[in-house]
Amino acid sequence: MEKIKNKLIDWKNRLKDRHMLSIIVVLFSIIVILGIYTYKKQLEFRQASENSYNMAFYEVVDYVQNVEVYLAKSLITNSPAGSAESLTNVWREANLAQAYLAQLPINSHELENTAKFLNQVSDYSYSLYRKNLKEEELTDDDMKNLKELHEYSVELENTLNQLSADINGGRISWGELTDKGTVAFAQQVSNISQDSFSNLEQTFHEYSGLIYDGAFSEHVTRAEKVGLTGENIDEGTAQNKAKELFDESSIKEIASYGKSEGDINSYNFGITFQDDSTATVSISEKGGHVIYMDKNREVTTEVISQEEADKKAKEYLENKDFKNMKETYYLKQIGIVTINYAYVQDDVIMYPDLIKVKVALDNGEILGIETTGYLNSHTERKLEEPKVTVEEAKESLNKDLTIESEELAVIPTEWKTEVLCWEFEGNVEGLDFIVYVNAETGKEEDILIITNTPNGTLTH
Repeated sequence: MEKIKNKLIDWKNRLKDRHMLSIIVVLFSIIVILGIYTYKKQLEFRQASENSYNMAFYEVVDYVQNVEVYLAKSLITNSPAGSAESLTNVWREANLAQAYLAQLPINSHELENTAKFLNQVSDYSYSLYRKNLKEEELTDDDMKNLKELHEYSVELENTLNQLSADINGGRISWGELTDKGTVAFAQQVSNISQDSFSNLEQTFHEYSGLIYDGAFSEHVTRAEKVGLTGENIDEGTAQNKAKELFDESSIKEIASYGKSEGDINSYNFGITFQDDSTATVSISEKGGHVIYMDKNREVTTEVISQEEADKKAKEYLENKDFKNMKETYYLKQIGIVTINYAYVQDDVIMYPDLIKVKVALDNGEILGIETTGYLNSHTERKLEEPKVTVEEAKESLNKDLTIESEELAVIPTEWKTEVLCWEFEGNVEGLDFIVYVNAETGKEEDILIITNTPNGTLTH
Protein backbone atom coordinates (compact mmCIF):
# COMPACT_ATOMS: atom_id res chain seq x y z
CA MET A 1 0.00 0.00 0.00
CA GLU A 2 2.86 2.29 0.88
CA LYS A 3 4.39 1.54 -2.55
CA ILE A 4 1.26 2.61 -4.40
CA LYS A 5 1.05 5.77 -2.34
CA ASN A 6 4.66 6.63 -3.14
CA LYS A 7 4.05 6.06 -6.88
CA LEU A 8 1.05 8.39 -6.84
CA ILE A 9 3.10 11.06 -5.07
CA ASP A 10 5.88 10.58 -7.63
CA TRP A 11 3.37 10.90 -10.51
CA LYS A 12 1.95 14.07 -8.96
CA ASN A 13 5.43 15.58 -8.62
CA ARG A 14 6.17 14.77 -12.27
CA LEU A 15 2.99 16.51 -13.37
CA LYS A 16 4.35 19.66 -11.74
CA ASP A 17 7.15 19.49 -14.23
CA ARG A 18 6.06 21.77 -17.08
CA HIS A 19 7.76 19.64 -19.67
CA MET A 20 5.81 16.56 -18.66
CA LEU A 21 2.55 18.52 -18.51
CA SER A 22 3.13 19.81 -22.03
CA ILE A 23 3.63 16.27 -23.32
CA ILE A 24 0.36 15.14 -21.76
CA VAL A 25 -1.54 18.13 -23.20
CA VAL A 26 -0.12 17.41 -26.66
CA LEU A 27 -1.02 13.71 -26.41
CA PHE A 28 -4.54 14.53 -25.25
CA SER A 29 -4.95 17.03 -28.10
CA ILE A 30 -3.78 14.43 -30.64
CA ILE A 31 -6.29 11.92 -29.27
CA VAL A 32 -9.14 14.49 -29.50
CA ILE A 33 -8.16 15.50 -33.05
CA LEU A 34 -7.94 11.85 -34.15
CA GLY A 35 -11.33 11.19 -32.59
CA ILE A 36 -12.93 14.14 -34.39
CA TYR A 37 -11.27 13.14 -37.67
CA THR A 38 -12.44 9.53 -37.32
CA TYR A 39 -15.97 10.68 -36.47
CA LYS A 40 -16.09 13.00 -39.49
CA LYS A 41 -14.82 10.21 -41.76
CA GLN A 42 -17.51 7.91 -40.40
CA LEU A 43 -20.16 10.56 -41.13
CA GLU A 44 -18.80 11.05 -44.65
CA PHE A 45 -18.79 7.30 -45.24
CA ARG A 46 -22.33 6.97 -43.91
CA GLN A 47 -23.51 9.85 -46.12
CA ALA A 48 -21.81 8.31 -49.17
CA SER A 49 -23.51 5.00 -48.39
CA GLU A 50 -26.89 6.72 -48.01
CA ASN A 51 -26.42 8.48 -51.36
CA SER A 52 -25.43 5.22 -53.01
CA TYR A 53 -28.45 3.38 -51.60
CA ASN A 54 -30.78 6.24 -52.53
CA MET A 55 -29.50 6.20 -56.11
CA ALA A 56 -29.98 2.42 -56.35
CA PHE A 57 -33.48 2.66 -54.87
CA TYR A 58 -34.65 5.40 -57.26
CA GLU A 59 -33.23 3.40 -60.18
CA VAL A 60 -35.35 0.45 -59.01
CA VAL A 61 -38.42 2.71 -58.89
CA ASP A 62 -37.76 4.00 -62.41
CA TYR A 63 -37.20 0.56 -63.91
CA VAL A 64 -40.23 -0.97 -62.18
CA GLN A 65 -42.35 1.89 -63.51
CA ASN A 66 -41.02 1.19 -67.00
CA VAL A 67 -41.84 -2.52 -66.60
CA GLU A 68 -45.43 -1.58 -65.73
CA VAL A 69 -45.73 0.76 -68.74
CA TYR A 70 -44.33 -1.72 -71.25
CA LEU A 71 -46.50 -4.53 -69.86
CA ALA A 72 -49.50 -2.24 -70.36
CA LYS A 73 -48.44 -1.60 -73.96
CA SER A 74 -48.07 -5.32 -74.58
CA LEU A 75 -51.71 -5.76 -73.49
CA ILE A 76 -52.90 -3.14 -75.96
CA THR A 77 -50.92 -3.89 -79.10
CA ASN A 78 -52.25 -6.34 -81.65
CA SER A 79 -49.15 -6.16 -83.84
CA PRO A 80 -46.40 -8.82 -83.56
CA ALA A 81 -43.77 -6.13 -84.18
CA GLY A 82 -45.27 -3.82 -81.56
CA SER A 83 -45.60 -6.71 -79.12
CA ALA A 84 -42.00 -7.78 -79.72
CA GLU A 85 -40.74 -4.24 -79.02
CA SER A 86 -42.76 -3.91 -75.80
CA LEU A 87 -41.73 -7.36 -74.53
CA THR A 88 -38.06 -6.70 -75.29
CA ASN A 89 -38.31 -3.51 -73.24
CA VAL A 90 -39.99 -5.41 -70.36
CA TRP A 91 -37.17 -7.98 -70.40
CA ARG A 92 -34.48 -5.27 -70.34
CA GLU A 93 -36.10 -3.07 -67.67
CA ALA A 94 -36.86 -6.02 -65.36
CA ASN A 95 -33.24 -7.16 -65.53
CA LEU A 96 -32.00 -3.65 -64.71
CA ALA A 97 -34.45 -3.40 -61.79
CA GLN A 98 -33.08 -6.68 -60.39
CA ALA A 99 -29.51 -5.42 -60.65
CA TYR A 100 -30.21 -2.29 -58.61
CA LEU A 101 -32.50 -4.15 -56.18
CA ALA A 102 -29.53 -6.34 -55.24
CA GLN A 103 -27.62 -3.22 -54.12
CA LEU A 104 -30.12 -2.29 -51.37
CA PRO A 105 -29.13 -3.04 -47.74
CA ILE A 106 -32.16 -5.21 -46.96
CA ASN A 107 -31.96 -8.92 -46.11
CA SER A 108 -32.62 -11.28 -48.99
CA HIS A 109 -35.64 -12.58 -47.02
CA GLU A 110 -37.39 -9.26 -47.60
CA LEU A 111 -36.36 -8.99 -51.25
CA GLU A 112 -36.87 -12.60 -52.23
CA ASN A 113 -40.42 -12.32 -53.59
CA THR A 114 -39.73 -9.07 -55.43
CA ALA A 115 -36.60 -10.44 -57.06
CA LYS A 116 -38.50 -13.61 -57.95
CA PHE A 117 -41.31 -11.58 -59.53
CA LEU A 118 -38.90 -9.48 -61.61
CA ASN A 119 -37.09 -12.62 -62.70
CA GLN A 120 -40.38 -14.21 -63.81
CA VAL A 121 -41.39 -11.06 -65.69
CA SER A 122 -38.03 -10.99 -67.43
CA ASP A 123 -38.05 -14.68 -68.41
CA TYR A 124 -41.68 -14.75 -69.50
CA SER A 125 -41.49 -11.57 -71.59
CA TYR A 126 -38.38 -12.95 -73.31
CA SER A 127 -40.15 -16.23 -74.13
CA LEU A 128 -43.11 -14.34 -75.65
CA TYR A 129 -40.69 -12.14 -77.56
CA ARG A 130 -39.21 -15.28 -79.16
CA LYS A 131 -42.75 -16.29 -80.10
CA ASN A 132 -43.20 -12.96 -81.88
CA LEU A 133 -39.94 -13.48 -83.76
CA LYS A 134 -41.38 -16.73 -85.14
CA GLU A 135 -44.54 -14.77 -86.07
CA GLU A 136 -46.62 -16.92 -83.71
CA GLU A 137 -49.70 -15.24 -82.26
CA LEU A 138 -49.95 -14.88 -78.51
CA THR A 139 -52.60 -17.19 -77.05
CA ASP A 140 -55.41 -16.23 -74.69
CA ASP A 141 -53.39 -17.79 -71.87
CA ASP A 142 -50.38 -15.65 -72.82
CA MET A 143 -52.51 -12.51 -72.65
CA LYS A 144 -54.04 -13.63 -69.35
CA ASN A 145 -50.57 -14.12 -67.87
CA LEU A 146 -49.42 -10.73 -69.14
CA LYS A 147 -52.49 -9.11 -67.57
CA GLU A 148 -51.71 -10.79 -64.23
CA LEU A 149 -48.07 -9.71 -64.39
CA HIS A 150 -49.18 -6.15 -65.14
CA GLU A 151 -51.48 -6.13 -62.10
CA TYR A 152 -48.63 -7.29 -59.85
CA SER A 153 -46.30 -4.70 -61.38
CA VAL A 154 -48.80 -1.96 -60.48
CA GLU A 155 -48.88 -3.20 -56.88
CA LEU A 156 -45.09 -3.31 -56.72
CA GLU A 157 -44.88 0.21 -58.14
CA ASN A 158 -47.37 1.41 -55.50
CA THR A 159 -45.27 -0.02 -52.68
CA LEU A 160 -42.05 1.45 -54.01
CA ASN A 161 -43.72 4.84 -54.35
CA GLN A 162 -44.78 4.68 -50.68
CA LEU A 163 -41.22 3.80 -49.73
CA SER A 164 -40.04 6.72 -51.84
CA ALA A 165 -42.30 9.04 -49.85
CA ASP A 166 -40.91 7.68 -46.58
CA ILE A 167 -37.31 8.16 -47.73
CA ASN A 168 -38.03 11.73 -48.83
CA GLY A 169 -39.76 12.39 -45.51
CA GLY A 170 -36.77 11.11 -43.53
CA ARG A 171 -38.75 8.23 -42.00
CA ILE A 172 -36.42 5.58 -43.34
CA SER A 173 -32.63 5.42 -43.03
CA TRP A 174 -30.62 2.98 -45.10
CA GLY A 175 -27.87 3.09 -42.48
CA GLU A 176 -30.19 1.80 -39.76
CA LEU A 177 -31.56 -0.84 -42.09
CA THR A 178 -27.99 -2.05 -42.63
CA ASP A 179 -27.36 -2.14 -38.87
CA LYS A 180 -30.68 -3.52 -37.62
CA GLY A 181 -32.19 -5.32 -40.60
CA THR A 182 -35.76 -6.59 -40.43
CA VAL A 183 -36.75 -4.95 -37.12
CA ALA A 184 -35.73 -1.48 -38.30
CA PHE A 185 -37.42 -2.12 -41.62
CA ALA A 186 -40.69 -2.86 -39.85
CA GLN A 187 -40.41 0.08 -37.44
CA GLN A 188 -39.30 2.83 -39.82
CA VAL A 189 -41.56 2.51 -42.86
CA SER A 190 -44.88 4.22 -42.21
CA ASN A 191 -48.05 2.31 -43.20
CA ILE A 192 -45.99 -0.55 -44.65
CA SER A 193 -45.82 -4.02 -43.13
CA GLN A 194 -42.59 -5.84 -42.34
CA ASP A 195 -42.94 -7.79 -45.60
CA SER A 196 -43.95 -4.78 -47.68
CA PHE A 197 -41.73 -5.72 -50.62
CA SER A 198 -43.57 -9.02 -50.92
CA ASN A 199 -47.12 -8.07 -49.85
CA LEU A 200 -47.53 -5.25 -52.39
CA GLU A 201 -50.84 -3.78 -51.23
CA GLN A 202 -50.37 -0.08 -50.51
CA THR A 203 -52.12 3.06 -51.71
CA PHE A 204 -50.91 4.49 -55.02
CA HIS A 205 -48.72 7.60 -54.87
CA GLU A 206 -47.82 8.95 -58.31
CA TYR A 207 -44.08 8.99 -58.78
CA SER A 208 -43.50 9.73 -62.47
CA GLY A 209 -42.79 13.22 -63.76
CA LEU A 210 -45.08 14.92 -66.22
CA ILE A 211 -43.85 15.20 -69.77
CA TYR A 212 -44.03 18.91 -70.58
CA ASP A 213 -43.81 18.52 -74.34
CA GLY A 214 -46.26 15.66 -74.64
CA ALA A 215 -45.85 12.84 -77.09
CA PHE A 216 -43.46 13.04 -80.05
CA SER A 217 -41.54 16.08 -78.73
CA GLU A 218 -38.23 14.22 -79.01
CA HIS A 219 -38.63 13.93 -82.80
CA VAL A 220 -39.33 17.55 -83.73
CA THR A 221 -35.77 18.68 -84.56
CA ARG A 222 -34.71 18.42 -88.21
CA ALA A 223 -31.93 19.71 -90.43
CA GLU A 224 -34.21 21.76 -92.69
CA LYS A 225 -36.26 24.26 -90.69
CA VAL A 226 -39.30 24.34 -92.96
CA GLY A 227 -41.21 26.62 -90.59
CA LEU A 228 -38.39 29.15 -90.45
CA THR A 229 -39.44 31.45 -93.29
CA GLY A 230 -38.40 34.97 -94.38
CA GLU A 231 -35.20 36.96 -94.90
CA ASN A 232 -32.41 37.49 -92.39
CA ILE A 233 -32.85 40.46 -90.04
CA ASP A 234 -30.40 42.57 -88.03
CA GLU A 235 -30.22 43.00 -84.25
CA GLY A 236 -32.19 46.25 -84.21
CA THR A 237 -35.11 44.66 -86.05
CA ALA A 238 -34.94 41.66 -83.74
CA GLN A 239 -35.10 43.97 -80.70
CA ASN A 240 -38.25 45.58 -82.04
CA LYS A 241 -39.73 42.12 -82.56
CA ALA A 242 -38.95 41.29 -78.92
CA LYS A 243 -40.70 44.45 -77.71
CA GLU A 244 -43.81 43.54 -79.70
CA LEU A 245 -44.36 40.54 -77.45
CA PHE A 246 -45.31 42.88 -74.57
CA ASP A 247 -47.16 46.08 -73.83
CA GLU A 248 -44.31 48.47 -74.65
CA SER A 249 -45.33 50.91 -71.90
CA SER A 250 -44.58 48.19 -69.31
CA ILE A 251 -40.93 47.90 -70.42
CA LYS A 252 -38.34 49.77 -68.35
CA GLU A 253 -35.27 48.71 -70.33
CA ILE A 254 -34.06 46.10 -72.78
CA ALA A 255 -30.52 44.75 -72.99
CA SER A 256 -28.91 42.80 -75.82
CA TYR A 257 -27.23 39.49 -74.98
CA GLY A 258 -25.80 39.20 -78.48
CA LYS A 259 -26.22 36.70 -81.26
CA SER A 260 -26.18 32.92 -80.75
CA GLU A 261 -25.33 30.46 -83.47
CA GLY A 262 -26.75 26.99 -83.10
CA ASP A 263 -29.62 24.86 -84.29
CA ILE A 264 -31.44 28.14 -85.05
CA ASN A 265 -29.35 31.33 -85.15
CA SER A 266 -30.89 33.92 -82.87
CA TYR A 267 -30.64 37.33 -81.21
CA ASN A 268 -31.15 37.22 -77.44
CA PHE A 269 -32.44 39.94 -75.13
CA GLY A 270 -33.08 40.58 -71.45
CA ILE A 271 -36.05 42.80 -70.55
CA THR A 272 -36.77 44.57 -67.28
CA PHE A 273 -40.31 45.79 -66.64
CA GLN A 274 -41.66 48.69 -64.62
CA ASP A 275 -42.56 46.33 -61.75
CA ASP A 276 -38.95 45.02 -61.79
CA SER A 277 -39.95 41.60 -63.13
CA THR A 278 -37.75 40.33 -65.96
CA ALA A 279 -37.96 38.28 -69.13
CA THR A 280 -35.62 36.68 -71.65
CA VAL A 281 -36.46 36.59 -75.35
CA SER A 282 -34.87 34.82 -78.31
CA ILE A 283 -35.68 35.97 -81.88
CA SER A 284 -34.55 34.01 -84.94
CA GLU A 285 -32.12 35.72 -87.31
CA LYS A 286 -34.00 34.24 -90.27
CA GLY A 287 -37.46 35.75 -90.51
CA GLY A 288 -37.54 37.35 -87.04
CA HIS A 289 -39.66 34.60 -85.43
CA VAL A 290 -39.96 34.28 -81.67
CA ILE A 291 -38.14 31.12 -80.60
CA TYR A 292 -38.89 31.52 -76.93
CA MET A 293 -40.01 34.09 -74.39
CA ASP A 294 -39.90 33.44 -70.67
CA LYS A 295 -41.09 36.01 -68.14
CA ASN A 296 -40.13 35.56 -64.49
CA ARG A 297 -42.93 36.55 -62.16
CA GLU A 298 -44.15 34.98 -58.94
CA VAL A 299 -47.72 33.67 -59.09
CA THR A 300 -49.20 33.20 -55.63
CA THR A 301 -52.90 32.58 -56.39
CA GLU A 302 -54.93 30.55 -58.86
CA VAL A 303 -58.01 32.42 -59.98
CA ILE A 304 -58.70 31.44 -63.58
CA SER A 305 -59.59 27.92 -64.70
CA GLN A 306 -57.75 25.62 -67.09
CA GLU A 307 -60.40 26.37 -69.76
CA GLU A 308 -59.94 30.12 -69.35
CA ALA A 309 -56.16 29.74 -69.55
CA ASP A 310 -56.53 27.70 -72.74
CA LYS A 311 -58.77 30.39 -74.24
CA LYS A 312 -56.27 33.16 -73.43
CA ALA A 313 -53.37 31.11 -74.86
CA LYS A 314 -55.26 30.49 -78.10
CA GLU A 315 -56.10 34.19 -78.42
CA TYR A 316 -52.43 34.99 -77.91
CA LEU A 317 -51.38 32.51 -80.59
CA GLU A 318 -53.96 33.89 -83.01
CA ASN A 319 -52.69 37.44 -82.42
CA LYS A 320 -49.12 36.26 -83.08
CA ASP A 321 -50.27 34.66 -86.36
CA PHE A 322 -50.16 31.06 -85.15
CA LYS A 323 -53.47 29.88 -86.57
CA ASN A 324 -55.46 26.65 -86.16
CA MET A 325 -53.71 25.38 -83.04
CA LYS A 326 -55.25 22.63 -80.88
CA GLU A 327 -54.49 21.89 -77.21
CA THR A 328 -52.89 18.48 -76.68
CA TYR A 329 -51.10 18.16 -73.32
CA TYR A 330 -50.69 20.45 -70.34
CA LEU A 331 -48.87 20.75 -67.02
CA LYS A 332 -49.85 22.91 -64.03
CA GLN A 333 -47.18 23.96 -61.52
CA ILE A 334 -47.14 26.65 -58.84
CA GLY A 335 -49.85 28.85 -60.32
CA ILE A 336 -48.66 28.50 -63.93
CA VAL A 337 -50.04 26.17 -66.59
CA THR A 338 -47.90 25.16 -69.59
CA ILE A 339 -50.12 24.15 -72.52
CA ASN A 340 -48.89 22.32 -75.61
CA TYR A 341 -50.53 23.02 -78.97
CA ALA A 342 -50.33 21.21 -82.30
CA TYR A 343 -51.26 22.64 -85.71
CA VAL A 344 -54.42 21.36 -87.41
CA GLN A 345 -54.69 21.19 -91.22
CA ASP A 346 -57.90 20.01 -92.88
CA ASP A 347 -59.04 18.43 -89.59
CA VAL A 348 -55.79 16.45 -89.33
CA ILE A 349 -53.61 17.05 -86.22
CA MET A 350 -49.97 17.80 -87.10
CA TYR A 351 -48.09 16.64 -84.00
CA PRO A 352 -44.67 17.75 -85.32
CA ASP A 353 -45.85 21.41 -85.33
CA LEU A 354 -45.67 21.98 -81.57
CA ILE A 355 -45.86 25.21 -79.56
CA LYS A 356 -45.77 25.60 -75.78
CA VAL A 357 -47.48 28.50 -74.01
CA LYS A 358 -47.18 29.40 -70.29
CA VAL A 359 -50.17 31.12 -68.69
CA ALA A 360 -50.35 32.69 -65.22
CA LEU A 361 -53.42 31.44 -63.36
CA ASP A 362 -53.82 34.60 -61.28
CA ASN A 363 -54.66 36.97 -64.17
CA GLY A 364 -54.20 35.02 -67.42
CA GLU A 365 -50.98 36.79 -68.42
CA ILE A 366 -48.89 34.96 -71.01
CA LEU A 367 -45.58 34.27 -69.27
CA GLY A 368 -43.87 32.22 -71.94
CA ILE A 369 -43.90 30.74 -75.41
CA GLU A 370 -41.59 28.20 -77.08
CA THR A 371 -41.91 27.47 -80.82
CA THR A 372 -38.97 25.18 -81.68
CA GLY A 373 -41.13 22.31 -82.93
CA TYR A 374 -43.27 24.61 -85.03
CA LEU A 375 -40.26 26.37 -86.61
CA ASN A 376 -38.66 23.01 -87.39
CA SER A 377 -41.69 21.39 -88.97
CA HIS A 378 -44.52 23.74 -89.91
CA THR A 379 -45.58 23.72 -93.52
CA GLU A 380 -48.75 23.07 -95.47
CA ARG A 381 -48.65 19.35 -96.23
CA LYS A 382 -50.01 17.63 -99.29
CA LEU A 383 -52.25 15.13 -97.55
CA GLU A 384 -53.16 11.99 -99.46
CA GLU A 385 -56.44 10.18 -98.95
CA PRO A 386 -55.94 7.30 -96.46
CA LYS A 387 -55.55 3.95 -98.22
CA VAL A 388 -56.79 2.27 -95.05
CA THR A 389 -60.27 3.22 -93.89
CA VAL A 390 -60.99 3.88 -90.24
CA GLU A 391 -62.97 0.64 -90.04
CA GLU A 392 -60.12 -1.35 -91.59
CA ALA A 393 -57.69 0.25 -89.14
CA LYS A 394 -59.97 -0.71 -86.25
CA GLU A 395 -59.90 -4.34 -87.35
CA SER A 396 -56.14 -4.41 -86.72
CA LEU A 397 -56.60 -3.40 -83.07
CA ASN A 398 -56.75 -5.68 -80.07
CA LYS A 399 -60.36 -6.91 -79.79
CA ASP A 400 -60.46 -6.09 -76.05
CA LEU A 401 -59.93 -2.35 -76.57
CA THR A 402 -62.79 0.09 -76.02
CA ILE A 403 -62.43 2.91 -78.58
CA GLU A 404 -63.77 6.29 -77.48
CA SER A 405 -62.55 8.58 -80.29
CA GLU A 406 -60.87 8.34 -83.69
CA GLU A 407 -59.30 10.90 -86.02
CA LEU A 408 -56.46 11.39 -88.47
CA ALA A 409 -53.09 12.67 -87.28
CA VAL A 410 -49.59 13.14 -88.67
CA ILE A 411 -46.90 11.93 -86.28
CA PRO A 412 -43.10 12.24 -86.55
CA THR A 413 -40.84 9.20 -86.53
CA GLU A 414 -37.41 8.71 -85.02
CA TRP A 415 -36.00 8.82 -88.57
CA LYS A 416 -37.16 12.46 -88.97
CA THR A 417 -39.99 11.50 -91.32
CA GLU A 418 -43.75 11.89 -90.91
CA VAL A 419 -46.54 9.32 -91.06
CA LEU A 420 -50.28 9.81 -91.57
CA CYS A 421 -52.10 7.66 -89.00
CA TRP A 422 -55.48 6.89 -87.60
CA GLU A 423 -55.41 7.96 -83.95
CA PHE A 424 -57.59 5.82 -81.67
CA GLU A 425 -58.12 6.91 -78.11
CA GLY A 426 -59.77 4.58 -75.62
CA ASN A 427 -59.62 2.42 -72.54
CA VAL A 428 -58.80 -1.15 -71.59
CA GLU A 429 -58.71 -2.68 -68.11
CA GLY A 430 -58.77 0.82 -66.57
CA LEU A 431 -55.89 2.04 -68.75
CA ASP A 432 -56.32 5.08 -71.01
CA PHE A 433 -54.36 4.82 -74.24
CA ILE A 434 -53.81 6.14 -77.76
CA VAL A 435 -52.95 3.79 -80.61
CA TYR A 436 -51.60 5.06 -83.95
CA VAL A 437 -52.26 2.90 -87.02
CA ASN A 438 -50.53 3.76 -90.32
CA ALA A 439 -53.25 5.05 -92.68
CA GLU A 440 -51.36 3.70 -95.72
CA THR A 441 -50.22 0.25 -94.58
CA GLY A 442 -52.59 -0.54 -91.71
CA LYS A 443 -49.66 -1.37 -89.42
CA GLU A 444 -49.46 -0.21 -85.83
CA GLU A 445 -47.01 2.71 -85.52
CA ASP A 446 -47.10 3.64 -81.83
CA ILE A 447 -48.94 3.25 -78.52
CA LEU A 448 -49.17 5.83 -75.75
CA ILE A 449 -50.39 5.12 -72.21
CA ILE A 450 -52.16 8.18 -70.77
CA THR A 451 -52.53 9.24 -67.15
CA ASN A 452 -54.79 12.23 -66.54
CA THR A 453 -54.08 14.01 -63.25
CA PRO A 454 -55.30 17.26 -61.69
CA ASN A 455 -51.98 18.84 -62.69
CA GLY A 456 -51.61 17.60 -66.21
CA THR A 457 -51.51 14.81 -68.72
CA LEU A 458 -48.86 12.11 -68.55
CA THR A 459 -47.95 9.99 -71.58
CA HIS A 460 -45.62 6.99 -71.77
